[in-house]
Amino acid sequence: MDKVQKIMELKKEKDVVIMAHYYVDGQVQALADHVGDSFALSKLATTVTNKNILFCGVKFMGESAKILNPQKTVIMPDITADCPMAHMVEVEKIKQVRKMFPDVAVVCYVNSTAEIKSYSDVCVTSSNAIKVVKALPNKDIFFIPDNNLAQYVAKQVPEKHFIFNDGFCPIHKEITKQHILDAKGKHPGAPVLTHPECIQEVLEVSDFIGSTSEIIDFATKSDEKEFLIATETGVFYELQQKNPDKVFYSVKGDQICPDMKKITLDNVLAALENFEPEVIMEEDMIEKANAPLVQMLELAK
Repeated sequence: MDKVQKIMELKKEKDVVIMAHYYVDGQVQALADHVGDSFALSKLATTVTNKNILFCGVKFMGESAKILNPQKTVIMPDITADCPMAHMVEVEKIKQVRKMFPDVAVVCYVNSTAEIKSYSDVCVTSSNAIKVVKALPNKDIFFIPDNNLAQYVAKQVPEKHFIFNDGFCPIHKEITKQHILDAKGKHPGAPVLTHPECIQEVLEVSDFIGSTSEIIDFATKSDEKEFLIATETGVFYELQQKNPDKVFYSVKGDQICPDMKKITLDNVLAALENFEPEVIMEEDMIEKANAPLVQMLELAK
């Protein structure tokens, strides 16, 4: 029996729903029950009827699934698959900003640890950040941990006062304006579709800016046949599934998140066989981190 067949059988036998992020390996996306970006998967996690969730993504995603489903068992193929950006803000900094701006709303990108969420007012994803920030009554916004997404949102919501943090996604930050210009030179006329975690100068030379799911939607609805993609290349799997007649190019060769690529068929199978590694969290932490996630789902409706 091959690995995929074994995974399918174990999934059924153990009442497991497999969720996968767009950035994991295409082979893993192919066997998942649900593939999506952070927001879609967060929302979906609250509606699945299975007793158990196998989350194929990085640690903060597995944590979010557990926070939103404390009664379910959440397992991950590799618990060491982490997000560097998730650790780029300190609790101390949040406390300092709250002292300086008593009216501040701490807006926390979901790409953050459960501890950081527990000190925040609301979570956001790249697809709903503008909507959620606009819906907040607060004038002062401390947007954590990503500086690039914060700068992008601030430009769309000029009526708010933003306090910025200096976090970033290493993969998106490495994409430069020159990479875009070089790629445009090789593929003239191909629109550039870019994630807002990229730096400002990259956004300025892009044709469309959006979350992974928004990039997929844009390419699918577009009449163009070639596209330049400025985000993690795991998204190519879904782009090609939905658009077999179109061609996608990365703007630089190595837009790869090593942590997302830790998720393989082998450790998906091992996780199902052994029912570990499990996402274990203190009840108190789940309760505190749950409030900003629920607030996000409310405000983003």
